[in-house]
Amino acid sequence: MDIIKLLKHELTEEAVTTRKFLALVPFDKPDFAPHERSMKMMDLVTHIADLMSWPKLGVETDELDFATAPYNPTKVENNDQLIAILDKGLNESLASLSEVEEAFLERPWILRTGEIIHAEMTKYGLIRVSLNQITHHRAQLGVYLRLLNIPIPGSYGPSADEQKF
Repeated sequence: MDIIKLLKHELTEEAVTTRKFLALVPFDKPDFAPHERSMKMMDLVTHIADLMSWPKLGVETDELDFATAPYNPTKVENNDQLIAILDKGLNESLASLSEVEEAFLERPWILRTGEIIHAEMTKYGLIRVSLNQITHHRAQLGVYLRLLNIPIPGSYGPSADEQKF
């Protein structure tokens, strides 16, 4: 089994689905959140788009330390810019994965803030977490869109909004 080939395929497929959701983001509601503890719409969608670059991060680094590299999301003004972030991350991640052998993915990777370790995993584990996070946050976005009465696209088959019965 070629794990790198499978990961690249999965990243590409998730990007197709995620683009459909990001294309629907209402930029006139950047601060919308369904609950006071929920992320604001714009924070959520830029995070979703940024996550496609995390496989590259896993390949090219051994850790991310928020103490020395704080998260500063790119400011976007429209859906095309948001999708461009996703596409850039996808293309860079696919290229990075093309440069390594499967055994490389067994190396350790750490997420930290200074001395506080948030997660320790393999590089493969980080790529899987990235894919899971994309799916998780895209589902959150689906709730935001639903609450704003925006029809939801299908992810792994037709959505209730796409069915004709």
